[in-house]
Amino acid sequence: MGLLDRIEHPRDLREMSDADLETLAAEIRDRIVSTCAPNGGHLGPNLGVVELTIAAHRVFDSPRDPIVFDTGHQAYVHKMITGRHADFGRLKQAGGLSGYPSRAESEHDWVENSHASTALSYADGMAKAFAVRGERDRTVVAFIGDGALTGGMAWEALNNIAGGPQTGPDRRPLVMVVNDNGRSYSPTVGGLARHLSGLRTDPRYEEALDVVKRTLGRTALVGQPLYEALHGIKKGLKDLIAPQGMFEDLGLKYIGPVDGHDRAAVEQAFTQAKKFRGPVLVHCLTQKGYGYDPALRDEADQMHSPGAFDPATGAPAGGPVRGWTDVFSDALVHAGRERPDVVAITAAMLGPTGLEPFARAFPDRCFDVGIAEQHAATSAAGMAMMGLHPVVAVYATFLNRAFDQVLMDCALHRAGVTFVLDRAGVTGSDGPSHNGMWDLSILQVVPGLRLAAPRDGAQLTEQFAEALDVDDAPTVVRFPKGPVGHDIPALERQGGVDVLARSQTTDVLLVTVGAMAGIGVDAANRLDAQGVGVTVVDPRWVKPVDDALVSLARQHRLVVTVEDNGRVGGFGTVLAQALRDADVTVPFHGYGLPQEFLQHAKRGEILAAAGLTAQNLAREVSGLVAALDSAASPHDRTTV
Repeated sequence: MGLLDRIEHPRDLREMSDADLETLAAEIRDRIVSTCAPNGGHLGPNLGVVELTIAAHRVFDSPRDPIVFDTGHQAYVHKMITGRHADFGRLKQAGGLSGYPSRAESEHDWVENSHASTALSYADGMAKAFAVRGERDRTVVAFIGDGALTGGMAWEALNNIAGGPQTGPDRRPLVMVVNDNGRSYSPTVGGLARHLSGLRTDPRYEEALDVVKRTLGRTALVGQPLYEALHGIKKGLKDLIAPQGMFEDLGLKYIGPVDGHDRAAVEQAFTQAKKFRGPVLVHCLTQKGYGYDPALRDEADQMHSPGAFDPATGAPAGGPVRGWTDVFSDALVHAGRERPDVVAITAAMLGPTGLEPFARAFPDRCFDVGIAEQHAATSAAGMAMMGLHPVVAVYATFLNRAFDQVLMDCALHRAGVTFVLDRAGVTGSDGPSHNGMWDLSILQVVPGLRLAAPRDGAQLTEQFAEALDVDDAPTVVRFPKGPVGHDIPALERQGGVDVLARSQTTDVLLVTVGAMAGIGVDAANRLDAQGVGVTVVDPRWVKPVDDALVSLARQHRLVVTVEDNGRVGGFGTVLAQALRDADVTVPFHGYGLPQEFLQHAKRGEILAAAGLTAQNLAREVSGLVAALDSAASPHDRTTV
C-alpha cells in the first residue's frame, strides 16, 4: 500500500515528513497518468498543480476553509487527497467520479461549475457571507489560472474584492492563488499574459524566487507588519517583477512569485497569506504537465485533455479518427482562401475548436481573445459593421455566457456574424456544465438569427458555406463532439428540407435535428418493418421553421421531432407553435433531453437514459400510431 492509499482526510498530510510528501507527489502523478491513459482526461493541468494542492491542504482546513477551483478541471489531486483515491480509477465514467468538483461527491467540493473566470466571484461571496455571519476565522481559498484571468468576470471580482476593507478588523480572509503556467488550453494571450510572461522569462527570475523564499521563511510576522515586510520586498524588485504593480494598484496584497513546484516554498507563502487575515494574492509559477515528459514535450497544449494514450510514450491510442471539428476546420480554411473578408475568433480555444489550421494559413485574420466570450461576440459585431464576416468558434455551452451580446450587439444591429458551436448536444463525460443542450432553446428568442444543425460532414460543409452568405443577420452552425460518421444522403429536397427516408404510407412525419438523423432513419426502418409508414426529414436550418415542414405535416397523421437539446423551448416546441399558427391540427409529440443537469457518462449512455435510441423511439412511435388507429376509421389511412 502506497502513501496515497493511506490518506483518508487532508489532515493526514500534516503528519507526513518532507520525504514522504515528495514520494506522495510522485504517487499522485503516477495515478493521474495511469487513470487518464485508457479513457482520457485533463492530464496536463493536474500534473501541474500537485505541490500547490498538497500545500493548500496542509495549510488550510478544508472543508471549513472552502477551496474553490477555476475552472475545476485541475481538481484531480484535490479529489485524491480528500478521500476519493480508491474510486479514482472510474474517473469520468457513469457512476464514477466526476472530472470536476462535485458537491454530491464530497463536502470538500464547494463549486462544480466548469466555466472559467468564476472562482473569484464565488470566493468573494463566501468571504462576505462569513463576515456577515461573524465567522472571520474561516479563510476562503480560490485557485485561478492566468488563462482564466483573461476573462472579464475575474476582473469584476478583483475590483470588488479590492474595494472591500483591506485593513482593520472588518477585512475578509481570502487567499487568491494565481496558478500561472502561461496557458489555458493554449498559450495565454493578451496584455496580462505579456506581463506574466515577462516575469517567467526574465533571466533574474530565479534570483527573485530565492529572495521571496528566504524572506518568507524568516518573517515571523502577522497582519500589517507582515504586509509591510512583503511590500518592501516588492518595492526592491519593482523593476524586475511585472505583475505586482498591477495588482497593487487595485489595492490587493501580493506575495510572489513563488515556485509552484517547490511545496515548502508554497506552504510558506500560504501560511503568511493566511496569517494576514485579509485579501491576499499569491502568485505561483507552475509548468503544465510537470513530471511527465510526454506532456512537457507536447508544445500544443501540454496534453491538456488527451483522449486515450499510451502511458509510456504519451502517443494517442488507436488510429486517427476524423471528427466534426476536423470537417469544420477544413471548411473554414477553404472559405478563407476563397473570401478575404472571412476572419476567425476564438476564446482561448484555438486548437479545440479547430482554428489552428486557419491561424497558420491566415495569421493576420485569426484572433484569440482569451476566455472572453462576451468580448468575442461584440468584437465580431464591430468587424461585421466594417465589412468583414467573422466566424466565432466556441463550445456550445460557452455561448450561454455571451447571450446578451448575440441578442443586442449582433442581432439588433443585423450583423453578419457566424457562430460555430462545437460540442453541441450531449458531450458526455465532462458532465452537466459541458453538455451543449441549451443553445437551441436560448437562441430561438433572438430575432432574425438563423440556426443550422448539420446531420453529417457533407452538410456541415454545405451549411457553413450557406451561413457565410448571410450578411444581414447572425447565423449559428452547431455540431456534436466526436467522430463525424458516414454521410446520410437525401432522397430529395423540399424547400430547404431534406427527405431522408419515405414509406408507402404517410403515418408519421419524423423530423430529426442534426446528428439525430441516423437514429431517426434507423427508427423508421424498424417502424416500416412493423407496417408503420414514416417519412424522415432533416430541416437543416432549424431556425426559422421552413414552410415546407408545415406542408409536410399536413400530409401525415402524426408529427414527431427528435433532438439532443432540452425539450423546453427547443426545436420541437418551436415547430409545434408553427403548426398551431398555421392551423395544422395533426397530433404532435416531441422527444429530447430532460430539462435537468445530466451527470457524466458516455454520449450513448446519456442518450439511452433519455430514451433517444432508435429502438426506444420506434417503440414509442408505434404506440402513438396504435392509439391513433384505435380512434380512427380505416379510410383515414392514406397512401402515396
